[in-house]
Amino acid sequence: MPTIHLVDGEKGGVGKSLLTRTMIQYCLDKKIPFVPVETDRSNPDVAGVYKGICQYAVFTEDERQADKADRIFEMAMSKPAIVNLAAQSHRAVKNWIEKNHLIDLGSSEGVSFCKWFVSTGGYDSLNLFVQSVNSYGIKIPHVLVRNLGLCDDWEHVDSDATIQNLVSKYKIQVVDFPKLAYKERNIIDQHRLTFAEAREYKEFGVLGKQRVVNFLKLAYAAFETVGIWYEEVK
Repeated sequence: MPTIHLVDGEKGGVGKSLLTRTMIQYCLDKKIPFVPVETDRSNPDVAGVYKGICQYAVFTEDERQADKADRIFEMAMSKPAIVNLAAQSHRAVKNWIEKNHLIDLGSSEGVSFCKWFVSTGGYDSLNLFVQSVNSYGIKIPHVLVRNLGLCDDWEHVDSDATIQNLVSKYKIQVVDFPKLAYKERNIIDQHRLTFAEAREYKEFGVLGKQRVVNFLKLAYAAFETVGIWYEEVK
């Protein structure tokens, strides 16, 4: 059953696009058929890096243009879709799913959903995660992605009764997304390098390239703990 992987975080600057680009490279390296989708019109940096393969879609609350996201579901009927969501798109995405009864349609057409919610560990970020989980309940499984590049101490989350009860109630998987060294990340962003290009980028030197390789190794291991990509391979 192909999955629509919604990479979310609701806020800007939480690391959605970095996670999306890493997930795209994961599928390329593992030779998993997929389609990457860019929905961020104001800052389409995922499409800017993987421009040769990215498709575009738009989530909007304008009913006259609501069908511009439909192609995501249609593409996902044949292979998994990795969707980079723009900030503040929660209501538009929820309306699209609910008004089109996509959970039921997905069951009949063989398409499932998974939301990868990237969090900084901050108060607002965690509240938005809670809001997202409560909006979908058991209908759409969530993965809480703890962005270690923006917060390296998650004890306050581990001890938060509200978060932990939610994680337990909905069997939410929690993964740690590794930190990419600032120097390498800045150069990757500046030159819009794919991670395949970054691994071979001469200006990084031996150690810089190795830091990129180690980052990808840790990120891939985190993706695989969720188990969902094994299902895609099947």
